[in-house]
Amino acid sequence: MNDIAVSVLSEIACHLGEGPSYDARTDSLFWFDILERKLLQHRFSEGKTDIHPLPMMASALADVDAERQLLVTETGLQLRNRASGALEMLAEVEADRADTRSNDARPHPSGSLWFSMMGRKAEEQAGTIYWFFKGEVRRLFSHITIPNAICFSPDGAIGYFADTHENRLYRVACDPETGLPVDDPVLTVEGNQMPGGIDGAVVDKQGTLWNARWGGARIDAWSPRGELIRSIQMPARQVSCPAFIGADASRLIATSAFENMDEEARAADPQAGQTFIIDLEVEGRLDPPVQI
Repeated sequence: MNDIAVSVLSEIACHLGEGPSYDARTDSLFWFDILERKLLQHRFSEGKTDIHPLPMMASALADVDAERQLLVTETGLQLRNRASGALEMLAEVEADRADTRSNDARPHPSGSLWFSMMGRKAEEQAGTIYWFFKGEVRRLFSHITIPNAICFSPDGAIGYFADTHENRLYRVACDPETGLPVDDPVLTVEGNQMPGGIDGAVVDKQGTLWNARWGGARIDAWSPRGELIRSIQMPARQVSCPAFIGADASRLIATSAFENMDEEARAADPQAGQTFIIDLEVEGRLDPPVQI
């Protein structure tokens, strides 16, 4: 375990902090408290965090253009007006299902988007990963309990995803021009020998996958072949997802959660739900805008 300094970026404790995404247009970090229906925005120039209430559960955000962002929500993909916060449905996905909500997502280098839905109570095999590109939605992978760790190699030729419930990370060959899989997924990391579950992840310029270990209080760095490179101890047990920040994507942050923690558990984990910045220089990458 590497002894790397970790500090608090935001003391706001999220019930289920998830989906961090750096927005270079505004030098802001966006992330969600899924269960409390909140979008949080930390403006680095001002050193303050704003909370934007949402009318539904949402879990991930992507850039579209100077006026709009794309939100992954419990009823599908919605456009968000940057200035007003107004939402407009772009593509309904599982909107007729009261038992599911959105979870992990990430843009592919081509400008397509992989995003996931899962059971609200993490019902077994109720989750699905979808692909969106220029108005089209396709189902990619089904029968996943908790879909997570969606991320891609720098050239877009490899996609990753995990089932946190099974604690397994998969890789799959993709068409770099569209982000569509061209082969079957291959098991890359079997995580049951380590504490916690494989949660959100990002891939840096060298192809290293940085993964949050939900319940393991750590960030793990994995090679594309599934070799553990290093681990960083985190101050909250339920760390949920990392993100690269800054115009040069040289810093790493991570969200966390206090979901399913009683009073005793929260007293033992006082920083649960906070968002952290890791004192480690990395060669990160920023996600491209989604082509709607």
